[in-house]
Order: sequence, then structure tokens, then C-alpha cells
Amino acid sequence: MKQPIQLPLGVRLRDDATFVNYYPGANAAALGYVERLCEAEAGWTESLIYLWGKQGVGRTHLLQAACLRFEQTGQSAVYLPLAQLLERGTGLLDYLAQYELVCLDDLHVIAGKPEWEEAMFHLFNRLRDSGRRLLIAASASPRELPIKLADLKSRLTLALIFQMRPLSDEDKLRALQLRASRRGLHLNDEVGHFILTRGSRSMSALFDTLERLDQASLQAQRKLTIPFLKEIMGW
Repeated sequence: MKQPIQLPLGVRLRDDATFVNYYPGANAAALGYVERLCEAEAGWTESLIYLWGKQGVGRTHLLQAACLRFEQTGQSAVYLPLAQLLERGTGLLDYLAQYELVCLDDLHVIAGKPEWEEAMFHLFNRLRDSGRRLLIAASASPRELPIKLADLKSRLTLALIFQMRPLSDEDKLRALQLRASRRGLHLNDEVGHFILTRGSRSMSALFDTLERLDQASLQAQRKLTIPFLKEIMGW
């Protein structure tokens, strides 16, 4: 396999951003199709998937999970968080067609920027013509994005589009319990609900809390109980 050109992006994938770690809630269809995108043969008809929704609904997790899955199977993939890389210029897009999978996060940040819209349109064409797969995430649907370039807007609306829904409180509890079990922790419903009522309600913050509790539990050799949480978190 041809070695991909290494882009000096400084972007690392999270080790815990895997499909196994993802609790879908109402987003099971999106999860299923993204997994199919990773498993399908090149040239699969659904080679362009667009995920949209508010921050914290799991868009980035699925993009990074797809990249990790590709890397595990020896295929080339690249993850680009456009919001972090915008200042580096459109030259970042020039060599992406060499990758089997391209994951573009925060696409909404290029809307209304003519140079970026033009470069993105040409990238889409190169990826399509070479049979590559493209996974996109944004804060709004293609029709709602203020994209000025009509051809790019048309390309986006042809994607398989999924609106990502926030998790309910019960889903957040199950997601925490899933992540805890993957770490070898037992998180019962009572302790899980206590975390939900005391901490930040965003999933990233909840997972950061779990990370802190995991490390404290290992160090103190104690189980996750409400008194232990109060002691560690200061609640």
C-alpha cells in the first residue's frame, strides 16, 4: 500500500473514541451507517455521510472512531478539525485524495469563505473520482449552512444526512456506565445519577469526570460510592 504523505497537522485521535465506546441513544442509525462506511468495499454507493447537530452530540467521536477503525485495518485515514486548522489555509486539502477515508469536522466554519468553498468543492470531486470515502460533521444541515457556492451546496445535499440528537438523561447514564465498564469500573445507577445531578451535563465533561474518578479509584483502591465522589470532587 502506498504510504500517505504525512501532514504536519498536530492532530491526535483520542484513544477512547471508538465505536465500542459510543452509546448511540437516538443516533443508532447514524452509528450503523458510519460503521458500514468503514466496512464497505471501495466504491460503495453511500461513500459520503454528513452528520450534523449541536456540540456534544457525538459528531467528533464518530469521525475519530471511523479513522481509528481504518487505521486498525491497515487503511489510510485522516481527521481534520477545520475549526482548529482554518488559519493554515486551503493547501491542507491538496493531498487528501490519497487517503481511503477523509473525515472533516466543523465544516460550518468554511461557510461564506469563497476560497475555502472552492477548494472544498474540488476536494469532493477528487475524492469521488478516486472512489474514496468522505465523512463530514457540522453544526447545521447542508441546506441550513450559509454556503455561497451553489455547486458545493449541491454536493453536500447529495450526502447521506443524519441529524445527531442529544442523549436523554437515561441515555447519558447508560453511556457513562458503558464507558466505566470498559475501564473495569462498576458504576451503579445511584452513583451515576449523582454524577448527572452534580456535574456538568455535557458528555465530554461527564467523561472527564469519569476519567478523574477512575484514576482516583485506582490510586485509593476504593469503589465508586457517593461518599467517595464527594471526597474526590468536592461536591
